[in-house]
Amino acid sequence: MIVKKVVTFGEIMLRLSPPGFLRFSQANNFDAVFGGGESNVAVSLANYGIPVEFVTRLPNNEIGDSALMEIRKHNVGTQFIVRGGERLGIYFLETGAVNRSSKVIYDRAHSSMYNIQKGMIDWESVFEEAQWFHWTGITPAISKNAAEVCLEALEIADKMGITTSVDLNYRSKLWNYTNEREKIMTELVSYCDIILGNEEDSEMHFGIKPEGLNVVKQGDKVNADKFLSVCQQMQDKFPRAKKVITTLRGSISASHNKWSGILYDGKSLFKSREYEITHIVDRVGGGDSFMGALIYGFISYPDDNQKAIDYASAASCLKHTIKGDFNLVSIQEIEKLISGDASGRVSR
Repeated sequence: MIVKKVVTFGEIMLRLSPPGFLRFSQANNFDAVFGGGESNVAVSLANYGIPVEFVTRLPNNEIGDSALMEIRKHNVGTQFIVRGGERLGIYFLETGAVNRSSKVIYDRAHSSMYNIQKGMIDWESVFEEAQWFHWTGITPAISKNAAEVCLEALEIADKMGITTSVDLNYRSKLWNYTNEREKIMTELVSYCDIILGNEEDSEMHFGIKPEGLNVVKQGDKVNADKFLSVCQQMQDKFPRAKKVITTLRGSISASHNKWSGILYDGKSLFKSREYEITHIVDRVGGGDSFMGALIYGFISYPDDNQKAIDYASAASCLKHTIKGDFNLVSIQEIEKLISGDASGRVSR
């Protein structure tokens, strides 16, 4: 079977982190990797053998070159990446532990993606031989320009009959150029066939939450059944959406989380098993790893929603053991965890 390509669109950044669990004030040097929501999804799909193109705008300098080489290293297509602009966006990550939360500081104003313009990307060429387009709520949060280009892509994908997915990804520190976040996101999400969000995204973007339950302040107690109403409300607001998926994170501490997911197809609710992740190495990119495996599941097993949600939750569980933004696991490792083998024994 010939599998058509998936296209993802967003900003890849340079991630700078103090080594280990040091605080910013303790750091004499920083570990440097690249990452970003949509590029993370692209790398996951490439790992699973799905042809994928990542579309972005990079500065025409050595840092932009380094980001480009990193993407190519993971077998992600880069032929539609455009060059130009002032700089690559940066984010600083201080990794939390036990009862101390992780912290993110963004430094991405006036980046190449911040100043992207409509017409810079030939979307009709990008979407040739494509079956799927994925974006996240981070992209329109970057700037008005990025939001307009995202809408441009969605309108063309719609005309070309391409399946479209979104990870809502609410980022409070980014939405600072407008007071019309809900209006912008409502227009963009209305083009989507698949909607993913975590337990706070739907509330913060659209005011949608489980009845009688404060989504943001749940701690480690997350009842999957309570979120059926969220999925139903999302489908009422976005009737094009065929499936609404929610990731559920119970946070016992920065180092110990419970993790699962649910999928609603308009008729039935599908639940993954709940994973208890007791020694988190790096939770950044956890939602992106979930989305990457979810898309893989929908493409590879289009009639098996349970398998898709199981793949997504297991892949994301494994991502929490890997340093950096990218999920560097194989389908075989995911299937091993789904089968119940979480022993971590040496494979030899």
